[in-house]
Amino acid sequence: MPHSIAFLRGINLGKRRIKMDHLASLFEDLGFTNVETFIASGNVLFESAVHDDLKLALQIERHLAKSLGYEVDTFIRTREELAAVAAFHSFSKADQENTANTVHVGFWKEAPSPATARKLSACQSAVDAFAVNGRDFYWLCRIKSHESKIWTSPQLIALALPSSTMRNITTIRKLVALNPVLVV
Repeated sequence: MPHSIAFLRGINLGKRRIKMDHLASLFEDLGFTNVETFIASGNVLFESAVHDDLKLALQIERHLAKSLGYEVDTFIRTREELAAVAAFHSFSKADQENTANTVHVGFWKEAPSPATARKLSACQSAVDAFAVNGRDFYWLCRIKSHESKIWTSPQLIALALPSSTMRNITTIRKLVALNPVLVV
């Protein structure tokens, strides 16, 4: 059975609080096996006989909305895809190794058009940079991420990007390290 990871948007933020054992049980309700949560931020590892990421995401979203009373955007990656995300080098070695910088990975359900990907990559500042690789995008922030003004810049807002969720690259690498199958 395929191993997948669901990245849930907005879990345990604001009033959307859920215990991880309850979240895991909601995934088990769907017939998924070997369900595990990782960090209380909406990362769920599981196995499913379903091979279609979009079908899986829709199935999970419907079940979570019904069970929790609010919508939860869901983004699916296989363990192999996540290993590729962790291994992708989107910025200079100096930027990636600088401990003052943070790299975040954003997940979309589908890859953006090449034009949108180019426009996002062009949204750079002295402190922010972006790279797109298929359904994933990478944000390099050279200051504390909450201090960055990039997300309110007119250039970025004008892109009207689709819904996504982001995780720190460190979290992604820890997820990959959980299972030797993921190590690249």
